[in-house]
Amino acid sequence: MSLFKARPWYFIWEKAGMNGEKESIIIKLKENGCRITKQRKMILDIILEDRCSSCKEIYARVVKLDQSIGMATVYRLVKELENIGVLSREIVYK
Repeated sequence: MSLFKARPWYFIWEKAGMNGEKESIIIKLKENGCRITKQRKMILDIILEDRCSSCKEIYARVVKLDQSIGMATVYRLVKELENIGVLSREIVYK
């Protein structure tokens, strides 16, 4: 049995945060061709406020607010945020 437990969806926050960063992230997403929907704004709010460590954790929190949001929507937004350089994934061992 391993002493370390991998957390493959740990996010290292580069530029995301409070103080008006949400608006600049939305602008970058739009520039990258991403439509900004109500659902994506909700997911972004969860990510920025709660500093979730996995897509499953983001999904668990956002589905409490809107049950129509699917897991794929969370994964797609996270991928877009990676593409624009707002966050990056890193494997971290505990």
